[in-house]
Amino acid sequence: MAESPALSPSSASDVAPPDAQAPLAVPPARGAWSLAPPENASATGDRIDALLATSHGFDVALAAVMLGWMLLAVVRFRGARKVAPDGGTRRSRAWVLGLAVGVFGVVDGTLFLGSQGYLDDVLWNFRVPTEDPRTVRIQINAHQWSWEARYAGSDGAFGTKDDVVTWNDLRVPADVPVWVQLVSTDVVHGFALPAFRVKLDAIPGRVNQTWFQAAREGAWEVACYQHCGTSHYRMRGMLTALSPEAYAAWLREASLKAVHAYDPDDMAAHWGWVWRTP
Repeated sequence: MAESPALSPSSASDVAPPDAQAPLAVPPARGAWSLAPPENASATGDRIDALLATSHGFDVALAAVMLGWMLLAVVRFRGARKVAPDGGTRRSRAWVLGLAVGVFGVVDGTLFLGSQGYLDDVLWNFRVPTEDPRTVRIQINAHQWSWEARYAGSDGAFGTKDDVVTWNDLRVPADVPVWVQLVSTDVVHGFALPAFRVKLDAIPGRVNQTWFQAAREGAWEVACYQHCGTSHYRMRGMLTALSPEAYAAWLREASLKAVHAYDPDDMAAHWGWVWRTP
């Protein structure tokens, strides 16, 4: 989906941005020295993890075969006399070519089919958030150096006085599809939710979108994976997955506060666009 965001009325929220230089409110479940991927908090993240495990399995198997063959060649032919190199026989070349094509077909074919299945079933399957009446829609405006998020308030419509706007603070209900539409006001940013296996470019003048679903309640980091300027390190936030009841209560209260804080002259807060489905 590629379209320029149109400005629409909104309201500012009284939620202050968290200090990006402070330690994370929730420490990561796995340390920096862990070889495992980040904690999986996504309802569909196991598909990506399975692909990575398959890829690593192929890597280990191919490395073992190549190193084993090199060791065998060193031991078996270390006393062989020197001969002039040649291109081998037609039969030997056919064996090498067939083996290379076979390995490529098995390894890359398996990963390609697995990746395509994930794209069709999850990443590009917007039927899931479109058809689920519980889906939460969030507009995110990326800029140097924070994530500004807009929620439709109690009226369920964007661009009204009760819109809830937060900075570096995403709140979603657990076990519910979350549909994100993303833009940038300055440079290219990279919206990343490592625990949800989500990465999406924020590009000026273009609305990109993705969706995810939290498998359980908790809090995880929101990161920027594109170097977006001198304070790139400050561009991080927190995503908190609440119970559906707690999320509904938070949104209801935040929506009421947004109505009281609405300022029609605060043009900086009047960003947004018409939500369109693919």
